Amino acid sequence: MRGQAAAQLAPSLAKLPVMATAENAPHGSEARGCFAPLQAAADWLADLGHLVIVWFTALGDLALFTLRTLRWLFSRLPRRETLIPAFYQIGVLSLPVVALTGTFIGMVLAVQSYAQFRMMGLETRLGAVINMALVRELGPVLAATMLAGRIGSAMAAELGTMRVTEQIDALASMGTNPIHYLVVPRFLACIVLIPTLTIMADFMGVVGGAFYSITLLDVDYYHYWVHSKNFVNNFDLFIGVFKSLFFGAAIGLIACHRGFNCDPGAEGVGRAATRAFVFSFVTILLLDLFLGILLDTLNNYLWPQQARVV
Repeated sequence: MRGQAAAQLAPSLAKLPVMATAENAPHGSEARGCFAPLQAAADWLADLGHLVIVWFTALGDLALFTLRTLRWLFSRLPRRETLIPAFYQIGVLSLPVVALTGTFIGMVLAVQSYAQFRMMGLETRLGAVINMALVRELGPVLAATMLAGRIGSAMAAELGTMRVTEQIDALASMGTNPIHYLVVPRFLACIVLIPTLTIMADFMGVVGGAFYSITLLDVDYYHYWVHSKNFVNNFDLFIGVFKSLFFGAAIGLIACHRGFNCDPGAEGVGRAATRAFVFSFVTILLLDLFLGILLDTLNNYLWPQQARVV
C-alpha cells in the first residue's frame, strides 16, 4: 500500500518545481514590461541630448570660424589675384540665372494675383502688390537661394576636395593662412555682390510682371505704374538690399565652414555640398523672418502715420 501511494504521489511531486518556476516566470517578465517605457524614454532623451550637443558644438565651431574670418578680413585684405576670380564666379556668372528667375517670378505673381484682383475690380493695382512682394521679400530671398544653390554648394565642394586631398594642410605648411587665402575672398565677394544680384532680381521681376500684366492681361498701362509708384517707396527697396547683406554673409560663412570640415572621401564632399545648401537656405529663411520683424518695427517707428491702401 505504501509503495502504491508513493508511486501515485511521485508525479505530483515532480511537477512542483516546474509549477513554481512557471508561477514565478510571469513576475520577471511583468517587471521588465513595467520598465520598458522608462527605458524607451531614457533612450529618447539620450538621443535628443546627443543631437543638442552636436548642434551646439557645430554652432560654436561656426562662431569661431566666423571670428577668425572677420579678424583676417579687417587685419589684411586679400590679394587681387584671389579676389577677382571670386568676384567673377560669384557675381558675373550668377547674373543670368538670377535674372531669369526674377523674370518668371514676376510673371507667376501676375498670373496668380490677377483673378482675385479682377473679382474686386482692382486689376489696375496689380503692379503695387507684385512690386512690393518683389522688392521686400521675393527678390532678396530668391537671389540668395540661387546664390546658395549655385555658389554655396560649389564652394563647399571645392574646399571639401582641397581638405580631402590635403591641399589646405599644404597651404598651412607653407606659411599661408588658409582662411585668409581661401575664405576671405569668397566671403567678401558674397557680401559685396549679393546686393547687385538682388537689384537685378527685383528689376527683372518688375519687368516680367509688368510685361505679363499689361501685354497679356490687358491691364491699363498708366494706372499700373502710377499705383506701383505710390505704393512702393525707397525704404521698401532698402529693406530688400539690407536683408541681402546678411544672406550673403551667411552663405559665404556656412559654405566655407562646411568645406573646411568635410568628411573624408567622395561621399564626404557630396555631403558637405548638400549640407551647405540646406543650412544656408534654412538660415536665409530664419534671417528673413527676424529681419522682417525688426525692419517693419523700425518702419512703423519712423513713419507711424504712413498708411498704404491697395
